[in-house]
Amino acid sequence: MSDELSPSAYVVLGLIARYGPMTPYELKARVEDSVGYYWPIPHAQLYRDPARLAERGLLEERAEEHGRRRRVFHLTDTGRAMLNRWLEDPRTAQPETRNPALLKLAFVDLAGPGHDAGLAGEQAARHREWLELYRKLRAEIDRDRPDAVSRARLLDLGIRHEEAYVDFWSAMASTPANRSSSTRETGTNERASE
Repeated sequence: MSDELSPSAYVVLGLIARYGPMTPYELKARVEDSVGYYWPIPHAQLYRDPARLAERGLLEERAEEHGRRRRVFHLTDTGRAMLNRWLEDPRTAQPETRNPALLKLAFVDLAGPGHDAGLAGEQAARHREWLELYRKLRAEIDRDRPDAVSRARLLDLGIRHEEAYVDFWSAMASTPANRSSSTRETGTNERASE
């Protein structure tokens, strides 16, 4: 059995370890309330992963005896050991930043003057919203939650991250449009005059 699991599989193991046995639907709600802010997982994945983890012996699937007979997944000793090995290893994969705004920023100079300010203004507003949400969530942390310390740390990081984005995009929005375009044009004119 390979020790490599997907990040979403580790999320499933971690949430069940923290909160106890869950259905895929309950996992979806827990993801939305926790890691979903920075590590979104498609709902379909949260229905596939528990079954796959059960096949590997990391979770045990039990059907409810009454009612809707939902599939409930329990962490096995093997699953807990796998989760602990992953948590104890300080190494992580290469960080990912899949941000559509950064992708547009890479090419905004091709759109002509003014488009960079529009992108920057929109992004500054969007990141201000995230910043306010993170501040609100941070202020409302229930200290009795089992994940209160981790949640506070993640929200503190999220707040700093969003503050940096707001500063960057706000500065870009207030800077004269497309310096890179004017630099490119100046460079071309200088070569032509030589």
